[in-house]
Amino acid sequence: MTMDKYLSVPIKSEELKKLKAGDYVYITGIIYTARDAAHKRMIETLKEGKDIPFNVENNIIYYMGPTPAREGMPIGSAGPTTASRMDKYTPVLLDRGLKGMIGKGKRSDEVKDSIINNGAVYFAAVGGAGALLSKCIKKSTIIAYDDLGTEAIRKLEVENFPVIVVIDTEGQNLYDTASIKYEKE
Repeated sequence: MTMDKYLSVPIKSEELKKLKAGDYVYITGIIYTARDAAHKRMIETLKEGKDIPFNVENNIIYYMGPTPAREGMPIGSAGPTTASRMDKYTPVLLDRGLKGMIGKGKRSDEVKDSIINNGAVYFAAVGGAGALLSKCIKKSTIIAYDDLGTEAIRKLEVENFPVIVVIDTEGQNLYDTASIKYEKE
């Protein structure tokens, strides 16, 4: 049974433990965007012993590259991108305190294990619904890597941003369990 939940960012670990795969969650607060190129640059920066552009601890990264904003809007279409492209970078960020990721698609076993070990959650946003999702974004500011264009890191102020818990803190994976009831015997 799924339940609607409301989550504020920065995230409290106790709140994440209450979330279960399949729950509908509405996120309010500050989240950050980063895709492949930004993740690669952040990991390289960490390897050099330097700080990355924002504190990932108790925060959420949304795997998204927006379209240009229309006049009077803070952002254009803001749909999720495929999360598996960030898998090779994700465990490092989870170990540094990242508590949530928003994307679409499956994650590797290594990422799933890191999610469990770090008490984090993987959320999915509905692919193809970027125009609707953008209505939940109240403010968008590029904070780093402007040279990456749509892959620059953005700070987003979101209100009731709708996501679904795919992998919870215990490792329950909606992508594995949801299809079981539809299998033929």
